[in-house]
Amino acid sequence: MDIMAIIPAYNEERTIGNVLSALKEVSLVKKIIVVSDGSTDNTVQVARSYGVEVVELEENRGKGGALKAGLDNAKADVVLFLDADLLGLTPSHVYNLLYPVINGEADMTIGIFEKGRIATDLAQKMAPYLSGQRALKFHLLEQISDLDVARFGVEVALNRFMESSKITVKEVLLRDMSHVMKEEKLGVWKGMAARMKMYWEIIKYLTRVNSLR
Repeated sequence: MDIMAIIPAYNEERTIGNVLSALKEVSLVKKIIVVSDGSTDNTVQVARSYGVEVVELEENRGKGGALKAGLDNAKADVVLFLDADLLGLTPSHVYNLLYPVINGEADMTIGIFEKGRIATDLAQKMAPYLSGQRALKFHLLEQISDLDVARFGVEVALNRFMESSKITVKEVLLRDMSHVMKEEKLGVWKGMAARMKMYWEIIKYLTRVNSLR
């Protein structure tokens, strides 16, 4: 069974190395694609130092656009999506996300942080389906036509498809794992602005799809 991982990244030079280091230890994953979503730091150079495939986008397309660019570059039986700013990722986390899909227990898994950091744990408990850590069957993605349009609402697009198609989904607890919050990356005010932009993109996507019903 062919399994590939896609990691969208925007200016994640400080954290992407740890993510790739853990992922490279997972023998099941045969292909790793990092999509630099208009990064202006050393994200591309760091990713290439791990010997993975790197797709460079000249301008920022949002998470949905970055994932779509990665999917356009390869095919597999199962696709793993991981964020580039994860803290505490281990090979065991990756295996736990993959096994239910590989073994036929689920069509998609969604990773939920647990016992990592209070702020990120709480956010995922309140809105688990906004998690970016997922494994799913590739053929399902071919049925989602607006993945790139979703930008930062890509998880919402996946969830809507999940609900309408009635596929089997399993939540997987990712113990001792979290991610770097926007406020930590950019400072309080810029981080809050970036968070509000993300929420606005999600609202715009939901408004768009609801108007097409």
